Amino acid sequence: MLGLILLYVGAVLFVNGVWLMERISGREVAVINILVGSLSLLVALYTIFVMADVKAGAFTLLFAFTYLWVAANQLMGNDGKGLGWFCLFVSITAATEAARAFSALDGVFGLWNAINWSAWTVLWFSYFLLLGLAGNVQKPVAGFTVLCGVFTGWLPGLLILGGAIKL
Repeated sequence: MLGLILLYVGAVLFVNGVWLMERISGREVAVINILVGSLSLLVALYTIFVMADVKAGAFTLLFAFTYLWVAANQLMGNDGKGLGWFCLFVSITAATEAARAFSALDGVFGLWNAINWSAWTVLWFSYFLLLGLAGNVQKPVAGFTVLCGVFTGWLPGLLILGGAIKL
């Protein structure tokens, strides 16, 4: 399931980055956020209740809820400040997981996992700056969102789904 969810996380981050570059409308970006938020929600619930991996499911829910909140804000015309503060919570949580992952490195996958959690820590903190504090950082946040979409989601998802990375 990791390849599946990473592929779609890559897609949503890429499209959200393009939206932050003001190349597509907010209402249009809501579609992919609903899809990926819903898919992530289903994966999280399956992970918690079928696989009995509460930790992985809980972390997945953080991101699922982010995407669903982005979609809700776009459809309702909200300013995103509440989402920004939630992103601070996600960022701090991701930082603790990044630190744990670095302290327990186990091979190439462990290193990749630690780097991903670090990238997501910085990305969600940048959303806090952009939305929660209304910082003037939209252009760099847009670019970093696209980069994270490609390198922490899309490419790893493709490699896992294509069998180039065995988990």
